[in-house]
Formats: sequence, structure tokens, C-alpha cells
Amino acid sequence: MARPFDLKLTMTDWSVILLLMRKPTKLTDKSAQSAKPASVAREESPASNRATRAQERRAAIVDAAMEEFIARGFAATRLDDIAKRAGVAKGTIYLHFKDKESMFEELVRIVIVPVVARLTALPPPTGSVRDLIEAFAGNFLKEVIGTRRGDLVRLIVAEGPRFPAVADFYYREVVSRGIAAMRALIELGIARGEIHEKDLARYPQILVAPAMIAVIWQSLFARHAPLDAQEMLRVHLDLIFGERRTT
Repeated sequence: MARPFDLKLTMTDWSVILLLMRKPTKLTDKSAQSAKPASVAREESPASNRATRAQERRAAIVDAAMEEFIARGFAATRLDDIAKRAGVAKGTIYLHFKDKESMFEELVRIVIVPVVARLTALPPPTGSVRDLIEAFAGNFLKEVIGTRRGDLVRLIVAEGPRFPAVADFYYREVVSRGIAAMRALIELGIARGEIHEKDLARYPQILVAPAMIAVIWQSLFARHAPLDAQEMLRVHLDLIFGERRTT
């Protein structure tokens, strides 16, 4: 979507304009271009407002879709429900999204993809690989467990088998990127001698297993047996890297 821009007129003082009308002056091409009538700016302002309103409606639709998907499930959610919650007509939704799948994809891009992107954009660690993984995984757990992100992940786990296109999209945009980043960190840890089990690079899913367990446990069993996800992560990393030595 193109960004609205502000048109700055070089002459806004009407006394100067009237003076020029009384004393005709030949304008150069450059000055003629800069002396655009104020009506141009007035014409562009409504367009800018329309673009802003369209962005706000799109955001409201996405927010409403998340609430409806989480409350009802992907299959049971109707576009009418989303439109009602967003406060728009059903037809307005089709101006932004072609169907529920494309709406869900937008949710994943906004809510989940940026979290994984931070992992793929990490610079080479100056400290230990474990420190880097522990810091990222710790923040990931904080941002996912008990949040709408976690609800979205659980929704994909629950309904992905019934909607392969949704699962395929999530794999491409989230899972494959996260796995590739984890594999790279594992290989770096092996090269540095921090990780001794070389086959771990073949199964980077093991490294992120506590996160998935925590997300699922939180929704199903937390009321029976609360889980300290951060402490579980520490024990998990001890198994991979060895226990931290205390000084």
C-alpha cells in the first residue's frame, strides 16, 4: 500500500500571489512545478484519509479474526462472526481478504513470523551458543506461553490436520525457518565443541521440543499441574550442553 505523502507548496501567502497576478512574471519550469495550486493538496487529503481508514478497518478485521478463531476454532468461525466483531459489513472483508485461509495467513505473518524472524536475524554469538539459545528460547516462552501467540499455535496443532493448506503455510513461514536457524546454531555449537552429540544437527526439533510441550501443556494440563517452562528449558539445555559450572 502506497504511503500518503504531504504536498508542500512554496507560496501560501495570498498577498504574494496577488502581487504576481498584478505583475506578470515568467516562471521557469522549475518554479512552475513548485507553485502547484492548493486544490491539489486538498484533493490528496481525502485520499490520505481513505487509506488510513482502510488500514484501520483491515487491522480491526485481523484482530476480530484472531478472537473468533481462538474462541470458536478455525472450522467453526464464520465470516459473519468476524464482521460483526470488527464492526464492518461482511462485504468489507472481501475488500481485504479472499477467504478465511488468507485471513489466517495474515494473522500468522503479524503474530508469529516476527518472533521467528528475530531468531533468523541473530548475529554470530560472541559468547557461548548455549547463552544465545537460552536467551532467545527464554524470550520466546515469555512471548508465547499464556498469550494470544500460544493460542494461535495451539489452534494450528489442533486443526492443522483438517486444513492442510493452513498447516503447509505455517510450515513454510514459521517451522522451516525456525528449524533452519536452530540447525545452524547446533552446527556452530558442535564446531566449537560445546555440543558433543553430532547427530543433534539431524534433529534440531529436539532443541525446540520444550517450547512445544509448554504450549500444549499450558492449555490442557496447567490447571492440574502447573509447568515451569523456563526451568524445564534449563534442564533440557543441561542435557544437551552439560550442566553449567558454578564458580
